[in-house]
Amino acid sequence: MSIVADSVLAYTPEVAAATAPLYDRVSRIIPEFEWPVHAPFVDAINRLKRQRNAVILAHNYQTPEIFHCVADIVGDSLALAQRATDTDADVIVLAGVHFMAETAKLLNPEKIVLIPDELAGCSLAESITPEDVRMLRQAYPGVPVITYVNTSAAVKAECDICCTSGNAVKVVESLGVDRVIFLPDEYLASWVATQTKVQIIKWTGHCEVHERFTGDEIRSYRKGNDNLVVIAHPECPPDVLQAADFVGSTAQMIDFVRGRRPAKVLMVTECSMSDNVAAEVKDVEFVRPCNLCPHMKRITLANIHRALQTLQPRVEIDPVVAERARLSVERMLAVGR
Repeated sequence: MSIVADSVLAYTPEVAAATAPLYDRVSRIIPEFEWPVHAPFVDAINRLKRQRNAVILAHNYQTPEIFHCVADIVGDSLALAQRATDTDADVIVLAGVHFMAETAKLLNPEKIVLIPDELAGCSLAESITPEDVRMLRQAYPGVPVITYVNTSAAVKAECDICCTSGNAVKVVESLGVDRVIFLPDEYLASWVATQTKVQIIKWTGHCEVHERFTGDEIRSYRKGNDNLVVIAHPECPPDVLQAADFVGSTAQMIDFVRGRRPAKVLMVTECSMSDNVAAEVKDVEFVRPCNLCPHMKRITLANIHRALQTLQPRVEIDPVVAERARLSVERMLAVGR
């Protein structure tokens, strides 16, 4: 097999022609002078995917040149988990953060799963440990433990079922109990508590992107923008959610914009998502209160290319942990959106 080498990554007329349709997708948000930097990697990655029988799964927070130009499957955490099981590829490249790559590996134990940068972590995943979960079970014996997918496989293995921001309420109510332990996002748990009669026992983890938004900041954007529609992710603090017109998961926020087509919208979440939606929904003006996720931004075209060349770094999970964690994920998938 002939694998594309770094030395041939030049912006040639052939590369320009091959990638022109892809640039059309992102021309609204990537300046033309930047495209010669991205195009050689885009072309090489798309050829390598065919040679490796590989697919790239990209989260909504990935940059547009990844999301629109090399990804095969895109979406939020739940969508990526669901669709990871549908592929017949030999190799899965997860353009996201480490817990997402672990989830893909849990659902595809026989496939090669690559994470282009092993340091692409998550503040939520790092806010709780398996020992913390065992401590909570001792403090609240018999109470089911729900973990947000933004956790390690080791934490998932200690819990009863996973959820995402999109199906959290549905998962909580599916258990048929009076109270649950909900980990690790405090703000998501607080929002879920407003949507159900089930008592929510919270942990104190936060997303370092969403926790930086404030209600005052959101209200300041409304000044002089009477027609501004504000939609927010439930990982944001309560005062932000109170200032918003709509609260939903990343997928629900995207569906809101696609379906409602507000003249002007502010998406209170990681700012690459606004870029990705703006590339598709060209009749909507986006106001961008931009907070970048430093972990998501560790994934680049260059390290995706390198991962496909070397088939490294690979995601591996201890089989005992994987078996227990897989059950938590599969229970979530059975509940659905």
